[in-house]
Amino acid sequence: MIQADQEEVVRLLPSAELPKYTYVPGAGSPHPIRDPRGHSHSRKQPPPQALDAESWAENRTYLWAIDLFNLGYYWEAHEEWERLWRSTGADTTVGRFLKGLIKLSAAGVKVRENSLHGVRRHAASAGEVFADVAAEAGSDFFCGLEFTHLQYAADRAAQLLYKNPYTPGKATRVFPFLIQPHPMPLSY
Repeated sequence: MIQADQEEVVRLLPSAELPKYTYVPGAGSPHPIRDPRGHSHSRKQPPPQALDAESWAENRTYLWAIDLFNLGYYWEAHEEWERLWRSTGADTTVGRFLKGLIKLSAAGVKVRENSLHGVRRHAASAGEVFADVAAEAGSDFFCGLEFTHLQYAADRAAQLLYKNPYTPGKATRVFPFLIQPHPMPLSY
C-alpha cells in the first residue's frame, strides 16, 4: 500500500541501524562502499536469500530496502534491491518485479542529482515494468505490494516538479508516497 506524505514511516526492521548519510553520486559524500570513509566500507555481507513471492515477509533484505526507500535512502535501497535481484534471478517474475523497484529508487537518486530527465525516464520505466509483471502474475498484489499503487507511485514520481533543495548527505523523502506491504509483516 502506498501512503500519503504526512504518514509516519512504520519501519519493517526497526532494529536495523540506518546509514549515517544517504549517498548521491557527485554530491561530495564518500562512496559508501569504495571509500574507506563510506558508511558501508568493509561491510562484507553474504548474498541475500532469493526473494520468493509467497514468503516475501520473511526476507530481511527486501524489508530493509523498503525501509531505506521510505526513509529517503534511495541509493542504498537501490543497492539492496539490486543485491536481491542478483540472488533471485533477473529473468524470473520476482526478478522483473525487483527491477521495477530498482528503477523507482533510481528515480529518487535522480531527483537528488537534479536530473529531471533521469527521474522521468526511471519512473516511467518502473511503471512499465510493474504493468508487465502485473499482467504476468495475474494478481493485484505481489510480494506484499499492490500493483495499482506501485504504478500510481511511478506515474506520480514522473510527473512531479522537484523544487526542494537537497541537503548533502541528509536522508529526506522526495516522493509524496510510501511503499507499505500488505499485510504488514511482523517487525524483526
